[in-house]
Amino acid sequence: MLMKKSKWLALAGVSLLSVGVLVACSSKSNTSSNTFNYVYNADPETLDYLISNKGSTIDAVTNGVDGLLENDKYGNLVPAIAKDWTVSADGLTYTYKLRKGVKWYTSDGEEYAEVTAKDFVTGLKHAADKKTESIYLAKDSVVGLADYFNGTDKDFSKVGVKALDDYTLQYTLKQPEPYWNSKMTYSLFWPVNEEFLKSKGDSFGKSTDPSSILYNGPYILKSLTAKSSIELAKNENYWDKKNVHYDGVKLSFFDGSDQEAQVRNFTDGAYSQARIYPTGSNFASVKKQYKDNIFYTQPSADIVGVGVNIDRQSYNHTSKKTDAEKDSTKKALLNKDFRQSINFSINRESYSAQINGEEGGVLAVRNLLVKPDFVYAGDKSFGDLVTEKMASYGDEWSGVNLKDSQDGLFNADKAKTEFNKAKEALQAQGVQFPIHLDMPVDQTAKTKVARAQSLKQSVEETLGKENVVVDLNQMSQDDLLNATLSAPNAAAEDWDITDSVAWAPDYEDPSTYLDIFKTTASENTKTYMGFDDPNNAAAAQVGLKDFDALVENAAKETSDLNVRYERYAEAQAWLEDSSLFMPLMVNKGAAPMVARLTPFSGAYSQVGPKGSDRYFKYLEPQKDVVTKKNYDKARESWLKEKSKSNEKAQKDLEKHVK
Repeated sequence: MLMKKSKWLALAGVSLLSVGVLVACSSKSNTSSNTFNYVYNADPETLDYLISNKGSTIDAVTNGVDGLLENDKYGNLVPAIAKDWTVSADGLTYTYKLRKGVKWYTSDGEEYAEVTAKDFVTGLKHAADKKTESIYLAKDSVVGLADYFNGTDKDFSKVGVKALDDYTLQYTLKQPEPYWNSKMTYSLFWPVNEEFLKSKGDSFGKSTDPSSILYNGPYILKSLTAKSSIELAKNENYWDKKNVHYDGVKLSFFDGSDQEAQVRNFTDGAYSQARIYPTGSNFASVKKQYKDNIFYTQPSADIVGVGVNIDRQSYNHTSKKTDAEKDSTKKALLNKDFRQSINFSINRESYSAQINGEEGGVLAVRNLLVKPDFVYAGDKSFGDLVTEKMASYGDEWSGVNLKDSQDGLFNADKAKTEFNKAKEALQAQGVQFPIHLDMPVDQTAKTKVARAQSLKQSVEETLGKENVVVDLNQMSQDDLLNATLSAPNAAAEDWDITDSVAWAPDYEDPSTYLDIFKTTASENTKTYMGFDDPNNAAAAQVGLKDFDALVENAAKETSDLNVRYERYAEAQAWLEDSSLFMPLMVNKGAAPMVARLTPFSGAYSQVGPKGSDRYFKYLEPQKDVVTKKNYDKARESWLKEKSKSNEKAQKDLEKHVK
């Protein structure tokens, strides 16, 4: 799966792995080595966490460096190096009070210096100087940063990040961002010691050298062997040592070629957990052995969906034989009823089952771009708000359930009804049927090919091959990338529809999802819809300027979050109805697992690395294999506790406004 270039997510080769496990270990009995053992899937290109937020770097570094805030087990933002913070009444100034006595340590565990507010200023400057890929998280937020980053003003002292004293850090924003603190777990905002940075020069963050960075977090990176292992040791001098329960962590390289390797190593006691592959050759024996122990993890906030190329210009990879076929497909994809017919004809449960198995297929299904319970307006989830808005968009949306883990969109009758409406209009335009839809597929990825074949079968069986044919163009991964995510411009996007796009939210606000479809978001609209000019004629024809207006109206409301979310729900409803993006399933989570871990004791978050399955603080060792019964019981308790904890945390936010 392809995704936004600058994400902290793990590479898609091990997607649907273990996000949402929220597992750790209970305190009953420790393993003999007290080491957490699992897998990683890509070696880091760099350990410089300030210029890279790729999953490979995060796997190696996120446990070694603390930022201002982190996540607790319920997803609340809690103090890390910042012991407290205040927000100005106008929402433009965030002032963080740092803990005294937090130290930097070398990879050998030797004390180097105290962590001070200046380190955070140095960190953001270094990130900007090195043209970090994650600058989008701050560039248009922090006063003066865009000008510095773009080179129009070379004086960093004008940027709105200041060390008021050794223990007071202040950010000044260009406009209020009620979700600002949810960005603070990202590595872009982590500190670095200026003296150490200068001493290392270009070797700072050298990918194979743990001594090329300093550590102030729960673990210290001890070794990194390419395509072999990553080993971490507990930081014995960590400021919050009481919440670090594993003495060490060992991640072994896993490229996905031998899917059965995980469960074999788990059975042998080498791994603390294992992802189960129901489509694997040994699943029958695994299911027999672990029938009472296989549980499904929680759906993540990430999403995979179908992109629609509304202005295709390149045909190097196509099954079309005539210009008339090309023209007919273009006209069809510009017709909303036709797009809706495709949307309603995709059996998402079957699609997901190609990797999660029949039993778990439906659990990974997602029906909205924005995770339905991503945010709440009072007692109403974001999904509830969108459902209310959809009532005004036509009979086709009547009775549609948009919640997770059920296929609320697949409906053959609705698909046929919308197609018949589209066909009548398209025939009047001279369109020839069947409509041929080119869909690129990575031929080396078996589960991706299987999912694409499932989509093709579902659409063609529902609408009839005499009406629509999905042509699967199998190609190398390099060719796929060059035709999609890595295409230099919109004109090089070489496909009609693709399921090779994914997204993960960056911060706790619906805008982190919906902004990617604004006509001005050229990098993303290029990848998702095949255009990169805000004034593109096809974009205007499908009404995206109306979507722009809805999103911009929502963004203006920064004081009343209930109103803000209502407005973003209007934008999401418009996008859902447009079927310009067709949600399919979560990118991670909702996966079958076995584990010697007690569920829901680890840090949790919908965004950022400090609540991911790669953050090992808070995890507690246990010897026994978890049972599905115990997992489900723990999940029920966790959900109740989470609701109360989130409500309390929301009320506590008012205490920080000064």
